[in-house]
Amino acid sequence: MRIGELSERTGTSRRLLRYYEEQGLLVADRAPNGYRDYPEGCVNRVLQIRGLLDSGLPTRIIKQILPCINDPRTIHVSDATPETIATLEGERRRMTDRIECLMRSREAISGYLDAVRRGSAGAA
Repeated sequence: MRIGELSERTGTSRRLLRYYEEQGLLVADRAPNGYRDYPEGCVNRVLQIRGLLDSGLPTRIIKQILPCINDPRTIHVSDATPETIATLEGERRRMTDRIECLMRSREAISGYLDAVRRGSAGAA
């Protein structure tokens, strides 16, 4: 698929897709006319990249862990430096904290909705 279709299907700008390619996160074949041609699997890859970026990981770390995400049975640790490991541990802690916060917020909203529904049912 061309870059425009990948952009539409992932909600990612063409500029960002080119950036992902420059960073080695995404690979496109080239058609004879020079246009980028992305395989179908790039849709999921772009969504994974966006999710990892949204979680706060830098592209250099994402590049190292993408092979593990694409094939979880194969673990690539060729250049896992102590800094990389510390960064990932920090990110994991941050994600865990965020998940716990989101769960508390969800419970608070659920409690509020239950109270509103009970109040509405009693008023009817």
